[in-house]
Amino acid sequence: MKLIRIGEKVISEEKLRKEISKILKLRTEGLTQQEVARKHGVERTFVSRLESLGEIRRGEKIALVGFPIKNKEEILSLSERFGIDYALILTEQERNNFVKVRDKGKLFNDTLDIITYLLDFDVIIFLGSDKRVDFAEKLFHIQVIGIEIGKSPITEDKYVDPKIIENVLKEVKIISLNEEMDK
Repeated sequence: MKLIRIGEKVISEEKLRKEISKILKLRTEGLTQQEVARKHGVERTFVSRLESLGEIRRGEKIALVGFPIKNKEEILSLSERFGIDYALILTEQERNNFVKVRDKGKLFNDTLDIITYLLDFDVIIFLGSDKRVDFAEKLFHIQVIGIEIGKSPITEDKYVDPKIIENVLKEVKIISLNEEMDK
């Protein structure tokens, strides 16, 4: 059990995680924020802020970006099946070729073009190393769902379990459909 001291308080991260899980479980079961707050002895605004902290804003435009991916075709097929608007999936060889065939100026401009293009999306699902996922989450002001496929630097293609991607895509698309129906 990891304990954290904040001033005079000693806080258990494990207890905190369990309580947050209980609160979210009750919300998914249909209880209102007020009902959940009453059960846990907290303010309703706390429940609202807790949800806001973990909220993934999902809109209509979804991009899937990842490298280096061993089962590229399988992931692209999955993205097509779910109607993903833009998919940029590269193997290690393709990633290296992207860099090798461009001079520094062209590489810089092409990279900026991709980043600028991605800014038009509501959600980016990003598959990459721990450092690349962290970078993507900091770079984009839009929602990034990061899926780590290994520790940086990754120098060979990594197999990505399609079930993980499928589950994320199902959740993103379900939320998008619900938002459309609410309009």
